[in-house]
Amino acid sequence: MKEHWEERTRMPLLVLAVAFGIAYAVPIVAPDADPWVHRLCGWVEWAVWAAFALDYVIRLVLAPARWAFVRKHPLDLLAVLLPLVQPLRLLRVVSTLLLVGRRARMAPQITLTTYVAGAVVGLMMFGSLAVLHVERDAPDGNIKTLGDAVWWSFTTMTTVGYGDHAPTTGLGRVLAVGLMLSGIALLGVVTANIAAWFISRFERDDAVERRQTQLLEALTLEVRELRAEVARLSAPPAQAAPQIPSPIVPRS
Repeated sequence: MKEHWEERTRMPLLVLAVAFGIAYAVPIVAPDADPWVHRLCGWVEWAVWAAFALDYVIRLVLAPARWAFVRKHPLDLLAVLLPLVQPLRLLRVVSTLLLVGRRARMAPQITLTTYVAGAVVGLMMFGSLAVLHVERDAPDGNIKTLGDAVWWSFTTMTTVGYGDHAPTTGLGRVLAVGLMLSGIALLGVVTANIAAWFISRFERDDAVERRQTQLLEALTLEVRELRAEVARLSAPPAQAAPQIPSPIVPRS
C-alpha cells in the first residue's frame, strides 16, 4: 500500500514543488507587486508544505512498522516539523527541498545524473533567491540584484569564491555555508559517479576478454578432439594374420 501511494503521488508532489518555487520567487523578483500577490504566494507556500506533510503522515500510517519508518526517514520528519518551529519563509524552503529530494531519490526512473543536475539547479535557484531576499536590504550588503545573487551562488557552490559579492548578514552567511557544503557534496557525488563508470567499463571489458579467452580454450580443445577422431577414422584397418593349416598325422 505504501509503495503504491508513493508511486501515485510522486508526480503530483513534484508539480506542487514547482508551484512552490514559483510562489517563493515571485515576491523576491517582484517586490513591488500588489499585496494580494504576496499573500497568494504565501498561501501557496503553506499549501505545498501542508501537502508534503500530509503525504508524510499517510505514508507513516500505511507503513507496516511505523517506528521503523520514523527511524529510517529522520529528514522527512525534520522537514515536516521545521516550519512549525518558527514561521520563516526560509524554513519552508529548506523543508520543501528536503522532502522533494527524498521523493526524487526514491524514484527508480530518475538516474543519478538527472538527480544531481536537478539538485544543482534547485540549490542555485533557491540559494540565489534566499540570499537576495536576505541581503537586498542589508546596509552593508553588495548583493542587490538577481544577477549578483546568481553569480554569488555559482561561485559559492563551486567553492571558487571570487569575493566580489559576499553576504554580510548572519543568515546570509549561514546560507553561504549551506551552499558550500552542498557544492562539495554534489562534486563528490559527480566524481564518484564518473569513477564508478570507468570501473564498471573496465570490469565489463575484462569480463568480455575473459569470456573470449574461455571460448578460445574450449574451441581449441574441441579442435584437438576432432583431429584425434579424424586420425583414428583415417587409420588403415589392421590385417588379420593368415591361418596355417595343421599337419595331417596318418593313422597307424
